[in-house]
Amino acid sequence: MASQRGSRARKGSGAHFDGAGRYTPCPVDQSLIRNFSIIAHVDHGKSTLADRLLDLTGTMPERERTAQFLDNMDLERERGITIKSRAVALSYKARDGKTYRLNLIDTPGHVDFNYEVSRSLASCDGAILVVDASQGVEAQTLANAHLATELGLEMLPVLNKIDLPGSEPERIKEQIESILTIPGEECLLISAKTGQGVDEVLEGIVKRLPAPKGEPDAPLRARIFDAWYDSYRGVIAMIRVVDGSLSRGDAIKFMVTGAEHEVQELGMYSPFMAATPTLGAGEVGYLITGIKQLAEVKIGDTVTLAREPALEPLPGFKEVKPMVFAGLFPVDADAYEDMRDAVDKLSLNDAAFRFEPESSRALGFGFRCGFLGLLHMDIIQERLEREYSLNLITTAPSVRYEVETTDGEILQVDSPRLLPPQQQVKEVREPFILATILTRAEFLGAIFKLAEDRRGIQQKVEYLGGDRVLIEYELPLTEVVIDFFDKLKSISRGYASLDYQLIGNRPSDMIKLDILLNGEVVDALSIITHRASAFQRGKSLAEKMKEVVPRQMFEVIIQAAIGSKVIARETVKALRKNVLAKCYGGDISRKRKLLEKQKEGKRRMKKVGRVDVPQEAFLALLKVDS
Repeated sequence: MASQRGSRARKGSGAHFDGAGRYTPCPVDQSLIRNFSIIAHVDHGKSTLADRLLDLTGTMPERERTAQFLDNMDLERERGITIKSRAVALSYKARDGKTYRLNLIDTPGHVDFNYEVSRSLASCDGAILVVDASQGVEAQTLANAHLATELGLEMLPVLNKIDLPGSEPERIKEQIESILTIPGEECLLISAKTGQGVDEVLEGIVKRLPAPKGEPDAPLRARIFDAWYDSYRGVIAMIRVVDGSLSRGDAIKFMVTGAEHEVQELGMYSPFMAATPTLGAGEVGYLITGIKQLAEVKIGDTVTLAREPALEPLPGFKEVKPMVFAGLFPVDADAYEDMRDAVDKLSLNDAAFRFEPESSRALGFGFRCGFLGLLHMDIIQERLEREYSLNLITTAPSVRYEVETTDGEILQVDSPRLLPPQQQVKEVREPFILATILTRAEFLGAIFKLAEDRRGIQQKVEYLGGDRVLIEYELPLTEVVIDFFDKLKSISRGYASLDYQLIGNRPSDMIKLDILLNGEVVDALSIITHRASAFQRGKSLAEKMKEVVPRQMFEVIIQAAIGSKVIARETVKALRKNVLAKCYGGDISRKRKLLEKQKEGKRRMKKVGRVDVPQEAFLALLKVDS
């Protein structure tokens, strides 16, 4: 039996190196395993700490060493942020003489990738909470700490960047005690950049974070927490084995989708793919079964043995709800099939990404996509363009409104084209968020004004000691998704941080604003906005459109309208040939005849001519000050 082979393999312990000098993991006892994640606010040093842990445990061969090794996506390196979680197995010989298996999961810090963090933490037993010793506790520090607490994880607090001249570890310890209620004496002081104190972090992981508590002899239950598609090997899934063991050659079943397959390969990243004959209870690794049908794999599904299945699946991950919606359309209509394959594969790797087919009179066939925020939308578009060689147009982002019609029907509207005519709408309810802002006291006035201008309702102002202030505002999500974060960073000179959570829908006076080119509605440019700001937005949009719509051989009239009422108009003058250039005098009637002939030709072209809308026109919607 394959399961018996797995049991025999698990009795062995230790590790060995392959011909290339890379560490290849072997199964170990649960008490010697630590599954942990690194969580922190953006740019507090998570990836740098991960690099030091790789170095100190000898996991990374000298010739393979690069800064932020686990951020191996081009976009991550260019932007300097972590986008995808990464798992890697480390082997560490502790001071007690025992060799431990440390399964590290590096996580993103930006609020748009919070779902990546929650999935990673659900596969761990503990977490390292990294705080910048100069900047202190930020909004995402607070959010991630609360998330870890809700999941019942043990936290190891670490103050990073103590080598900086502006570091104030004692003051930040007080912050951690007052805000996070974690005793200051438990904090480890380190510099991930220089390596100072990082060896104490390794000892802290072994001594202070718990070992897994699975049942080695129970039926197999393993949770899928990440997956991606490989052109040659099919779907590669990252799993955490909770109970039982899994071996190469086992027949397995996915408990949610019902698909059955044979295990072709098991292994761990250490830090490269290293095959192992079995994965025991408490271990984290990858699973390859040669699956080509993407629908057969679902993030959060439970893997069990086909012959001896578990009775109950493991709890899945909380279903994520997209907050921002936009249309993605291929510039070349013939690329629609390629785009459909691309979004299928990308959605496997990013469980927060949602999509459904959509058609537009202006842009043809594409997809209506759901994202967690504007940065998430930007990253998805860039990944589709880079990884799948697509050329895409993105429409204006929107949020999901709840619309009650006059006949009592409740509609979920995430696109302006789905909003019923005004006379059929009884009430529109828009999503509100509770925004938590951490900043310095000197920026309070500017932040209050920004929030009030965005229809915010102040809930709380709390002084945390020193010059740190915590502000809570209830804000409409539609006022936040486009440029609120950028403006917040600008007015606070980078010293404010933001986190938010959805709190429900509330009635608002929302209307549909259309953009017309030569009397024809361009559905892809329509937006839903609050009535109070509709005139200003319409005027600004018309002005922006005039700048980006190229001049044609005929006059282009740009209008912003609410229903049949035009509230703003701009005109793009036609390109004109000087038909009088060869007239050197003579009767004026000849000149008039030539001008009238040209005028009539322009009129005919205006009837049949099509205005090309460039990508810049859609980007202009994002740049209009709301």
